[in-house]
Amino acid sequence: MARLIPAGIATVLAVLLVAAAAAPAAAQPFLKFSLETRVDSQAVPILLALDRGYLKAEGLDVTIDPATGAQEVLSRVASGTYDFGLVDINALIRWRDQNPGVAMPAVFVIYNRAPFAVLARRSREIAAPKDLDGKRIGASVADGSLANLRLFARLNEVDPSRLRVDAVALPVREPMLASGQVDAISATTFTAVDLAARGVPAADIVVLPMADYGVVLYGQAIVAGPRLVAERGDTVRAVLRGVLRGLRDTVADPARAIEAVARRIDPQQTARELERLRMAVRDNIVTAEVRENGFGAVDMERLARSIDQLALGQEFRTKPRPADVFDPAFLPPRADRLPR
Repeated sequence: MARLIPAGIATVLAVLLVAAAAAPAAAQPFLKFSLETRVDSQAVPILLALDRGYLKAEGLDVTIDPATGAQEVLSRVASGTYDFGLVDINALIRWRDQNPGVAMPAVFVIYNRAPFAVLARRSREIAAPKDLDGKRIGASVADGSLANLRLFARLNEVDPSRLRVDAVALPVREPMLASGQVDAISATTFTAVDLAARGVPAADIVVLPMADYGVVLYGQAIVAGPRLVAERGDTVRAVLRGVLRGLRDTVADPARAIEAVARRIDPQQTARELERLRMAVRDNIVTAEVRENGFGAVDMERLARSIDQLALGQEFRTKPRPADVFDPAFLPPRADRLPR
């Protein structure tokens, strides 16, 4: 019996050591991340952070799911069903107008410059904002483009009442322009790729980026759930470090980065998504402001102006403050976020 007791103790100790070694893996935070729509080029930095192990290296176990639009993402994250979401920050601003008491800020901006645009047919004698006067324009409420169109018109001295606006469903917006049923549409700069794929001659496509005509809005951003913001700040910081690595890889080599999308979609769509990604890197992700302040951050004065601009296209009941919309507390240090 005297010989058995030390052996038994040794066995217990061994079990305890194995359990202790396994504890970090068992305690590894499991997180759910919601995209705004289907898997496409906008999701590349997030997907790379997952596929290349950057999130795992931070001790995180993350799943990424598509959604049907901004409202679904915001509802998922606000309810706690999902921990993070990728969503247009302007949709968040409008959502906060309806839900002022919920602390669900954006914590990292990926599109420093929003890609909103008016796309038109040159053959309909449209080459500048003033040419939209009296023209028939397709816009959707579902993605906020109708409100953006009103904002764009007012900033460019076009009377919104003189726009012949058709509120259309998203699936028919581009086909209507391609078939000539409308003269222009309110969408994004990336929509030019879809129009070309539908056979619209490149010479007949006019793209009027709203950012080139006075619109100062930010674009796609990561939002964090209320509980994470309040109780698990280190987890938010860890996710952002992983996403930053994915974003750097995206900027450095879009052709390789798009593979994260290619393995998840119809291969025939890959070339189109790569073109969109290259446009985004050039026009929306790496800007003069990003070169100065680093990836992920916002200029709070500019954010305040953007909220004021949104009020031109949609009346607020409770106008959000910039600090309600964006929380910089979880960003990696500026030196780590500067483009290389």
